[in-house]
Amino acid sequence: MITISWKFTLPALVFGSLILLFSCASAPVQEMSDARQAIQAAREAGAQTGVKSSLDKAETLLKEAELSLENGEYKKARAIAVQARDEALRAQKDAIQPASP
Repeated sequence: MITISWKFTLPALVFGSLILLFSCASAPVQEMSDARQAIQAAREAGAQTGVKSSLDKAETLLKEAELSLENGEYKKARAIAVQARDEALRAQKDAIQPASP
């Protein structure tokens, strides 16, 4: 019969559980909020929608991040939400300072 020594097994189980707990990604609540707020700020600044606009790209990215979030792909959702925020900030900047000819 095999005997298990709790002297080594219990710490290994605790350590393994801690690693598992901390490796789980949390929902990207802040990043999603930042992206939504940046899109709203771009709209308020007068950013235009249309083919290849930064605002449209930001909105598309936000929708993609929301889908990833719904599917539990938190790391992917976080990265896409950050991209959406960056595009929205670009749209806001373009609305405030249009490109000079």
